[in-house]
Amino acid sequence: MSLLQRVERAQRAAQAPDESAVVPVPPPDPAPVATAPVTPAQGFLKPARVPGREELLRDIRIRLQQEVIGAFDTLIDVAPAEIRGKVEPLVDRIIAANGFAVTRDERLRLIDEVVGEIQGFGPLEPLLHDESITEVMVNGPSHVYIERGGKIQRVDSVFLNDEHVLRIIDRIITPMGRRIDESSPRVDARLPDGSRVNAVISPLSLVGPVITVRKFAAKPFTVEDLVGFGTATAEMFEFMKACVEARLNVFVSGGTGSGKTTTLNVLSSFIPEDERIITIEDAAELQLRQSHVVTLESRPPNLEGLGEITIRDLLRNALHMRPDRIIVGECRSGEALDMLQAMTTGQEGSLSTGHANSPDDMLRRLETMVLMTGYELPLRAIREQIASAVDVIVHTARLKDGSRKVVNITEIYGIDDDEILTQDVFAFEQTAFRDGRVEGELKPTGIRPTFMGKFKSSGIQLPPGEFGIPPEDPKRAGPARQGKGRWIAGESTALPDPSRPPAGLGRAVSAGGMVYVSGMGPVDPKTGMVISGQIKDQTRQCLANLKAKLEEAGSSLEKVVWANWSLRDPSEFETFNEEWVRWFPGDTPVGQGTLMPPLQRRAGFRISIGVIAEA
Repeated sequence: MSLLQRVERAQRAAQAPDESAVVPVPPPDPAPVATAPVTPAQGFLKPARVPGREELLRDIRIRLQQEVIGAFDTLIDVAPAEIRGKVEPLVDRIIAANGFAVTRDERLRLIDEVVGEIQGFGPLEPLLHDESITEVMVNGPSHVYIERGGKIQRVDSVFLNDEHVLRIIDRIITPMGRRIDESSPRVDARLPDGSRVNAVISPLSLVGPVITVRKFAAKPFTVEDLVGFGTATAEMFEFMKACVEARLNVFVSGGTGSGKTTTLNVLSSFIPEDERIITIEDAAELQLRQSHVVTLESRPPNLEGLGEITIRDLLRNALHMRPDRIIVGECRSGEALDMLQAMTTGQEGSLSTGHANSPDDMLRRLETMVLMTGYELPLRAIREQIASAVDVIVHTARLKDGSRKVVNITEIYGIDDDEILTQDVFAFEQTAFRDGRVEGELKPTGIRPTFMGKFKSSGIQLPPGEFGIPPEDPKRAGPARQGKGRWIAGESTALPDPSRPPAGLGRAVSAGGMVYVSGMGPVDPKTGMVISGQIKDQTRQCLANLKAKLEEAGSSLEKVVWANWSLRDPSEFETFNEEWVRWFPGDTPVGQGTLMPPLQRRAGFRISIGVIAEA
């Protein structure tokens, strides 16, 4: 279709009451513009849905961009209040000179776009002002995508060329004192509203300059907002509020775009107003509501490669600023070690985020990040530091339908046999996938975290039912572990109810002239605690407990006819057997070995023994 035909169709489409159009002689066909017919973003130029008219308006926009670039040097020095007065005749001249026909509303929108080109961020302006868009992605001058409702779609918005995109990048980063060029072809920055920006240019990018904008709401999201979005339930946020007020150290983990920073913002709102908070980020994007907040931002090196201030540098400096809480926007490398150190040296109740696919992956990533410092630390020392520092991991995920949810709240309660011990307190259970939506609920797992005593010692009143977490069960192996060393001073040391013995003290049943004893573990019967030590020490304690239990039931070790032992590590059988034959000289009882179940492993057992003896 020729431009004349497109103009004639556009004229017919524009004939409406209270609308004026300019109808001059059409010019020759302009050079074709490589664009794709895609859905425009909300708030962008949206004329009547006539293909010919959309092509016409796209031609006008390209010509206006060319004209603005040519006159940019004369327009940039104009006072902001006078820009519109200079732009209007420019737009009218282009429309008249090229014989374009536009309505009044379309003319005003074109003027707004040109003003945005001069004062704002060009083609990004309408996308940045659209509150329904959460992310903007520019893949070179001709391919612009957005994320809306968790779904990515292409929009009808283009830049003139690579130089046009570079000019917008410079406009974003210059106020922050940052740079981008061939020697430093990537940069992180932020917009005035706090939205995060990443830009990459040649030679790293082969498709032209790339811009990624992670938008944030002008008004920070609240608990009510996230509950409305289905991110988590109100009860779960009440639980996390208690964790923050009790000064537990929290990591928020999740994949890219899963809502980590949004969740961290909401969790930080639970910090009391009278505490001094220091936030540390590469590009400041946290939106804390408290008044006593100090915001620190890292700085890249200058042209000479000097003057760089890293997250690690800021973390060390923050320790001299009398913080009550330290919040690191994201741990990516060696700063993880400094963050763990801060969490265990007085800055309890600190928060941070990290990229990971699961809570366990977050722990593995923390180990890797600590090793990135260059210090040759033993793996056990690193894991002990992590287990001591981190109390709770809140894991977020973006599900198949694009929704963002909290899918795990996991406790880190200690370390045993060089393994960090974790347990899910709440987990998301998907029940259906209906009409393109994931249905499910974040539910308690039936496990009581070891830090529940921390709530009471902090004076926090828990709601009736304690968030659905089950009450303490003396029969569970939990009493054998008192939680982390830094909590013990504030926890109860009362012994469990003797009528319900804790796991590891065994149970004896007499039947048919025989005595059956099961589950005898290396537990000190006076304290209910698992004894420390190697497999030989624990075997000795098990057999001492077994001897006492059999004599109480009217039997003895000499009358044992069958035994079953469970080992945590089968390679320790030889050491176990050395102690076993000392207690059973001569013919030892018939028996078999099995692998220890998870409950006893979590309790710290290396060995447990069950027997059958004559009464």
